[in-house]
Amino acid sequence: MEKRRTTKPLPLPVQRVLRKLGGDIRDARLRRRIPTAVMAERASISRTTLGKVEKGDPGVSLGNYATVLFVLGLADKLGELADIRKDTVGLELEGEDLPKRIRRTRKMRPTPDRKGTE
Repeated sequence: MEKRRTTKPLPLPVQRVLRKLGGDIRDARLRRRIPTAVMAERASISRTTLGKVEKGDPGVSLGNYATVLFVLGLADKLGELADIRKDTVGLELEGEDLPKRIRRTRKMRPTPDRKGTE
């Protein structure tokens, strides 16, 4: 009996983004004139897995995508995906939670060892 993974289907926009990423990785490899066998060896993955990466297969680990991007010299871009400075929605929401006014704190109360020093 064959076991099947039961996973929820990905949202269509996510599927499109992964396919685009895979296609872009393939195009970058071709522009660099790297054969699939060499690319797979450099990334320490099988040619089958590389094919899945280039198709945008969601079942491939993020580590494999990152390694392939590293081999292509594009790994630094991966670290910028969720950069806080580019998170406009998060920054706007954070701005809404700022206090309307700031109150000064009370002066320090005298402690037993500092009597009369205020």
